[in-house]
Amino acid sequence: MSALDLKAVNTIRLLAVDAVSAANSGHPGAPLGLAPAAHAVWKNLRFDPKDPKWIARDRFVLSNGHACALLYALLVLYGFDLTVEDLKQFRQLGSKTPGHPEVLDVPGVEVTTGPLGQGISNAVGLAIAQKQFSATYDKPEFKIVDSFVYAFLGDGCLMEGVSSEASSLAGHLQLGNLIAFWDDNRISIDGSTEVAFTEDVVARYRAYNWHILEVANGDSDLEGIAKAIEEAKKVTDKPTLIRLTTTIGYGSLAQGTHGVHGAPLKADDVKQLKEKWGFNPEESFAIPTEVSDYFKTVVAENLKVKAKWQEEFAAYKAKYPELGAEVQRRLDGKLPKNWADHLPRYTPEDKPVATRKLSEIVLTNIIPVVPEIIGGSADLTPSNLTRTAGSTDFQPPSTGLGDYSGRYIRYGVREHGMGAIMNGIAAFGANYKNYGGTFLNFVSYAAGAVRLAALSHHPVTWVATHDSIGLGEDGPTHQPIETLAHFRATPNISVWRPADGNEVSAAYYSAIQSTSTPHIIALSRQNLPHLEGSSVEVASLGGYTLIKHDKPDVIIVASGSEVSIAVDASKKLESEGFKAGVVSLPDFLTFDKQPLDYRLSVLPDGVPIISVEVMSTFGWSKYSHAQFGLNRFGASGKAPAIYKLFEFTPEGIAERAVKTIEFYKGKTVYSPLVAPF
Repeated sequence: MSALDLKAVNTIRLLAVDAVSAANSGHPGAPLGLAPAAHAVWKNLRFDPKDPKWIARDRFVLSNGHACALLYALLVLYGFDLTVEDLKQFRQLGSKTPGHPEVLDVPGVEVTTGPLGQGISNAVGLAIAQKQFSATYDKPEFKIVDSFVYAFLGDGCLMEGVSSEASSLAGHLQLGNLIAFWDDNRISIDGSTEVAFTEDVVARYRAYNWHILEVANGDSDLEGIAKAIEEAKKVTDKPTLIRLTTTIGYGSLAQGTHGVHGAPLKADDVKQLKEKWGFNPEESFAIPTEVSDYFKTVVAENLKVKAKWQEEFAAYKAKYPELGAEVQRRLDGKLPKNWADHLPRYTPEDKPVATRKLSEIVLTNIIPVVPEIIGGSADLTPSNLTRTAGSTDFQPPSTGLGDYSGRYIRYGVREHGMGAIMNGIAAFGANYKNYGGTFLNFVSYAAGAVRLAALSHHPVTWVATHDSIGLGEDGPTHQPIETLAHFRATPNISVWRPADGNEVSAAYYSAIQSTSTPHIIALSRQNLPHLEGSSVEVASLGGYTLIKHDKPDVIIVASGSEVSIAVDASKKLESEGFKAGVVSLPDFLTFDKQPLDYRLSVLPDGVPIISVEVMSTFGWSKYSHAQFGLNRFGASGKAPAIYKLFEFTPEGIAERAVKTIEFYKGKTVYSPLVAPF
C-alpha cells in the first residue's frame, strides 16, 4: 500500500469515526475494518458524482447498512452532494446522513439498507436488471450498460435467510457481473460469531455456484484486494464472493471485540488512532489536501469515461434510431404512448372469470407493448398465471432454458428473496416495471422486502392470487385473513382487491403508471361476474358507487369477490322493502387520495354503512359503521361451502344489513370519513 493510499484509507476511517463520535451513536467498528476494501473498490468504480443516476455506472451496495458512516465518508470524499457539514449531522433529525443508508435521502446511495440480508439481495436484482437491459439493447459494437454490482455484507447478512434465497438464485443465473465482499470479522452484537454461526460459508457459496476468492489480510492488503477484484471481473459465468478477513475496529483499543461494533469510540481511543496515523488529535473531520486531490483525480478519470460513453450512446442512437429512441424513452422515465389502450374492458354480458385469469389477460395484452415490464413467480406460475404465452425465460444462455433478454424470471420457492430482488430491479433504473407472483398469504413471507419497497418508493407489483377463503381446499394455512390489513396499514402501499375485469385493468393501470408506490394486487381463484356500473375509469378512483339510491337505508361497501355477493344482497333487500346502495372499494390508498367531496359522495352522511370482506375487519372502521368479516382462520373445503359456513352469502349480508339499519334508526349518522384531522 502506497503512502498516499494509506493516508486515503485512514482519512476514510477517521471521517467515519468522527461522524459516529459527533452523533454519540453509530457503528465505528465495520468502517475501521472495511475502509481498505472500500478504497480499493471505489478507486475503480465507474460513476459521476454530479449525475448519480447515470445508467452505465457501477453500483455499490452496503448490505451491512449499519456501517453507513463508511459510505457517507466516501460520498463526501468523491464529491457527491454531501459535505463534511452533513457528516457532522450524522444521525440527526432532518440530516442527509441518516442512521442507515436511505436511497431517498442520500445522493449516491443505491438502495435503502439496514435490515440485514436485504442489500445483498437487492444487489442480485441490480445484477439481473443490468444483464437483462444489456442483452436487450447492446450491439456487438456498442455496450450501453457494461457495468458491475459490488456489495459489502457481513456475518449478519449471511445469517438472514433472505440472503440465502437470493444468493442461491444468483448462482443459478450465473451473474458474473456481481461481486460481493464478505466482511469476515467474526463479530456480531452478541459477541463472537462462534456462539451462533459456525457454518462453512465458503462451502455454502461454492454449492450455490459462486466463484470464491479470499484475502487473508483485509486490514491492510490493498494490493491483494485489488487483485481479487480484477480476478473476479474475469469470471463471467459466476457471481464472486470475496472472503475478506478483517479486524472489526481495526486500530482501536477495543479492536476485535463486540464492544466496538455498535458504540462510539472513547475520546482517548479516538486520540490514539489519530496520533498513530499521523493526524492532528485535536482536529476532527480532517481531509488532507493530498488526499482530497487524489480523489479528484479519480473523479476526473471517471468523467472521461462518461464522456466517451455519451459519444458512443449518441452513435448508437444514430445507427439504431428505433432502439435508441426506446432506450432514451426508458431513461427519461416515460411509458410508451397509448399503452393503456391495450388494457381490456368488460361488460356484464362477458362470462364470469377468476380475477387471476383476468390478470393473465392484462399481462398478455400489455407486455408486448411495454418492454420495460418483466416479471416472474415464486414457483407458482401455473397457479398465479403470471407467464404469458410465448414468453422467454431469463436464464443463462448456456442452460438452454432461455437467455438474458428473457422477461420471465423463475424465482423458485423464494418469496422473500423474490421481493428483495424485485426491489433491486426497480432500483436499477431504466423505468423497469417488474412484478412477482405468489399466493396472497405468502406475500407475508416477504414482508421485510415489501416494507422496504414502500419506504424506498420502489414501484414493484405483487401479483397475489388465491386471495381469500375462496381458494378452498388448501385450507387455513393458505387462506389469508390478516394479510390485507397488514399491508393496508403500511404507508405508501397500494393494495388492490379487484372485483371484476375492469377493476383488474384499473389495478394494473395504477401499478404500471406508478413511479413511487409499490402495488399488491389480490386476485381470486374463483370466477367472478363482470359488474353493471364498473369501468376502468371509475375503478381508477379506488372506490365508487356501484348501485346508487336516493336516500338509501344502508350502504354495503365491499371489495373483491364479495362485491358481487353484496349486489345480490342489495337485490334481496330491495325485495324486502329496503334500499341498499353498494360501493366497491378496491384500493384504500387510491380512494383516500381523492377529494373529500368525492369520497363523501360515495360514503355520505346520513346513512349507515356496513363493510363486507372475507378477511379481518381491522381497518374497515375507517369506511363503515359496522363490519362483517372473518376474525378467525378459515377452513378446508369447497369454496362455496366455506362461504356458506361463514354466511358470506346474499342472505347473510342482507341479515346483517337489516340489523345495521335497525341499530342506527332514529340516530344522527355521520360518514365514517368525517374526522377532526
